[in-house]
Amino acid sequence: MTAQKIFQINHVENQLRASLAKMKAAYTRNPAPTEKERVDRLNRLHNAILEYKDRLIAAVDRDFGGRAEAETLMIELLPVLEGIRYNKKNLRKWMKQSKRHVPLMLLGAKTKVHYQPLGVVGIVAPWNFPIFLGLSPLVGAFAAGNRAMMKTSEFAPETGELLKEMIAKHFTDEEAVVVNGGVEVATEFTKLPFDHLVFTGSTQVGRIVMHAAADNLTPVTLELGGKSPAIVHDSFPIEEAAKRIAFGKGLNAGQVCVSPDYIMVPRAKVDAFVEAFAKSFVSHYPSLKDNRDYTSIITERQRDRLLDNVRDAEEKGASVITINPTEDSFEGTKKLPMHVIKDVSDDMRVMQEEIFGPLLPIVPYDTLDDAIAYVNDRDRPLALYYFDWDKRRAEKILKETHSGGVCINEVMTHTMVDDMPFGGVGPSGMGHYHGKEGFLNFSKAKGVVRKGRFDGNALIGAPWGNRLYNLFINFQLRRFKKI
Repeated sequence: MTAQKIFQINHVENQLRASLAKMKAAYTRNPAPTEKERVDRLNRLHNAILEYKDRLIAAVDRDFGGRAEAETLMIELLPVLEGIRYNKKNLRKWMKQSKRHVPLMLLGAKTKVHYQPLGVVGIVAPWNFPIFLGLSPLVGAFAAGNRAMMKTSEFAPETGELLKEMIAKHFTDEEAVVVNGGVEVATEFTKLPFDHLVFTGSTQVGRIVMHAAADNLTPVTLELGGKSPAIVHDSFPIEEAAKRIAFGKGLNAGQVCVSPDYIMVPRAKVDAFVEAFAKSFVSHYPSLKDNRDYTSIITERQRDRLLDNVRDAEEKGASVITINPTEDSFEGTKKLPMHVIKDVSDDMRVMQEEIFGPLLPIVPYDTLDDAIAYVNDRDRPLALYYFDWDKRRAEKILKETHSGGVCINEVMTHTMVDDMPFGGVGPSGMGHYHGKEGFLNFSKAKGVVRKGRFDGNALIGAPWGNRLYNLFINFQLRRFKKI
């Protein structure tokens, strides 16, 4: 590493640490923001989004080289605004100290749980939803009374610069700061001694982030990904399942952490599903190359990675069906048609790595137990989708599989429900945010015991064996007889 590079990294580190120190000092001066102060921050964020709405939509479109206004509105901006409204509505209730049961040994005392802001939260946002996945955790951090620093993705630079401008206009640098830059900045950012760190991205990078946070014993929320399966039961109408999956898989051209990553279909219905999926996909996107509704791949590097995975699957025996209604050529563009991949095997990269794009492997199965075993033999996914009208079998899926979240007869929409936690499990992440769970995630639940003037311990304390001690212990032991 050159001396100039070392100097640049040290300069970045010093700037980041100075910004964090300023925020921590501000938190020390005001460690318990009132409900009014928290609502004020949420209101300012609400107004900022509305003020910058059109510019944010345009910035995301340029970063992707083509993404529909409707997708950015529906999946990025409106969910954040809805989250702000939901947090404001419930904030007073969440902030209340909760009473807890007092054990007999503390007779006369009172107990409660006090919810306290953690301090300064670090947020590392990804490129695929650079607005929602940056601002959504910010909403939870603000509701819990924290301050926040956000690192945007270098792969969405225009959106990052606009978010930096927007936050700087509506918040002081003691409340919220947006940081832009490449890998070196991200590396130094995750090394900072935040009071909590939220990272959204790949499992591979999540391990690196968790390791960096461990040096400061910084608690982390990791929103990762993995291979989210969809299972279609034999009794479910195959055309209906294909229609619902095609809608979700087409959003952002599959560049979504909860996008269906592979579809498990009854063995006899594989071809019927492929045909129905292609028909439904074409109904949404009758053309691709010049279609403003169909999102581009974020970078040429990501597009090449996806094409390499297709070639890898073909070389290992897979059958690939390319859905390209007008038979466009995509040379010189970042657009990529949907590829349905049949006859897959575990040695193919499309079955080993999170796809994050318009590739859809189909996995045949014979019985529902076989499908459950297939899912359970692999890393726990961020989401699981099951298609079946039978509620009893749906409960079987819920009980016998592990995933961050589940949709039944639907895909992906669980992420938009503010009254439910969102988060992964194991390799797909840890921790939750959204709704009350987000408030709790960004708070310290501090147990408090308050004792009055009466001190029962003085009556039973050492020297042990006194009369009151014996009465107390014998009474307690009688309460806990062998069951």
